Amino acid sequence: MTKRTRKNSKSRYWGWFLAIVILALIGGAVYYTIKKKINHSEEPAPVPGPPGAIDKKYADALKIAMQFFDVQKSGKLVDNKIPWRGDSGLKDGSEAMLDLSKGMYDAGDHIKFGFPLAFTATVLSWAIIEYGDQMDVVNQLEPAQKSLKWITDYLLNAHPSNNVLYIQVGDPVADHKCWERPEDMKEKRPLTQVNTSVPGTEVAAETAAAMASASLVFKIANPTYSTILLAHAKQLFHFADKYRGSYTENIPEVATYYNSTGYGDELLWAASWLYHATGDQSYLDYVTGENGEEFADWGKPTWFSWDNKLAGIQILLSRLSFFGAKNASDNSGLQKYRKSAEDVMCVLLPKSPTATSSRTDGGLVWVSEWNALQHPVASAFLAVLFSDYMLTSRTPKLTCGEDSFKPSDLRKFAKSQADYVLGSNPMEMSYLVGYGDNYPQYVHHRGASIPADATTGCTDGFKWLDSTKPNPNVAIGALVGGPFLNETYIDSRNNSMQAEPTTYNSAAIVGLLSSLVTTSSAVKSFT
Repeated sequence: MTKRTRKNSKSRYWGWFLAIVILALIGGAVYYTIKKKINHSEEPAPVPGPPGAIDKKYADALKIAMQFFDVQKSGKLVDNKIPWRGDSGLKDGSEAMLDLSKGMYDAGDHIKFGFPLAFTATVLSWAIIEYGDQMDVVNQLEPAQKSLKWITDYLLNAHPSNNVLYIQVGDPVADHKCWERPEDMKEKRPLTQVNTSVPGTEVAAETAAAMASASLVFKIANPTYSTILLAHAKQLFHFADKYRGSYTENIPEVATYYNSTGYGDELLWAASWLYHATGDQSYLDYVTGENGEEFADWGKPTWFSWDNKLAGIQILLSRLSFFGAKNASDNSGLQKYRKSAEDVMCVLLPKSPTATSSRTDGGLVWVSEWNALQHPVASAFLAVLFSDYMLTSRTPKLTCGEDSFKPSDLRKFAKSQADYVLGSNPMEMSYLVGYGDNYPQYVHHRGASIPADATTGCTDGFKWLDSTKPNPNVAIGALVGGPFLNETYIDSRNNSMQAEPTTYNSAAIVGLLSSLVTTSSAVKSFT
């Protein structure tokens, strides 16, 4: 070997050595960086303090959404802010010598359906309890409380004795043969009740949940009223549980409109709210013991709605484990609710391995063509609640299969659903009436469709239903049914599938928008 060859060989050795050293240093740096990022990502996000900066978009939308409750009010109106509305239903309940004039009309018609109305009150109460401070910073707490009390005043009067609850005012068949303003109604308004002979567990239990949750809303502001609500809630729960029976089986005619698929979820829902309102261990034992085993369907994610409360129960009870309620860590039933709540969240997150495929191309959760917005809005409300529980309890991540997600991922999902409703969709239409420049003009709503100075009877008002002109009155704050799966919307008054708003949809959108107005830490205890 020549001297030159030995020199080249030596140079090559040194070159390889330096290359290996450099690669090792780079590898170490990469490993350190990744490890640092991983450790950082697992650190809990800071706990939000008092309400922070206001997001004007959601604040403006909340102020509009809140007004639909005023649109729907029955009775002698107080401080009426809807110029085309007036007193109506003043004799409701008179045949039973009760004052059932208050409450709210269910949708575009003039029936007071107790089952969905009670659910409206429960969800609105939940929104106020969790996000009342955020409502307050945009002056919407008082309107929310007043609307809630308008419903609970009615529900209290509809419960004249322990085991009697009036669940409906008006005859839906007769009502749907008319198209008139509520102020002009002259038809008979028959009453429907459940009692020990004709039980209705789901509607009695939902009303108990409404009153228990509302008792928390008014606990400080109106303690006497709160006490009355709680007493009625306990009585109704006892009635619902002791005299079990489905109201749609016992009163078949109600099944056409609000058919219940079972009462087990309402019993758990009511007991959960009663536990939060009272701290009475027997209610927690009720939901985590045999009744939980029978009705909770742990590990089977469902959609939160007026008919199915299971996802709501799971989120509501998960807060007990998040915030260290007494013996929560040792309660296997509570842990099952928490795990089921996590399963629901994993279904909602679009990048989760268990994400639902029930979505439009634009990202909206889409489950049903009838009243399509009910499920995405209610789901988004639950998602942001869970996100805030995680933040406040300093829980850094949610595990879905082999992937993990942060509270901010849940909030991002919730915002995506809210933004879709407010106009970020292929139609570039706001489905919240009165928000933005492009929203439905032909809402399926009698009062909105008939001029306030028109004189109509039961049937001659149908000319307004069939009119090709936009509604003369704006049903401000109405959340319409929403788009089809292909993301189209037919703005027609006769299209009740898409164009009819409901009070329970309004409760959910008010809750969602209230959560997004700003950020603040979650309430750790309701009592």
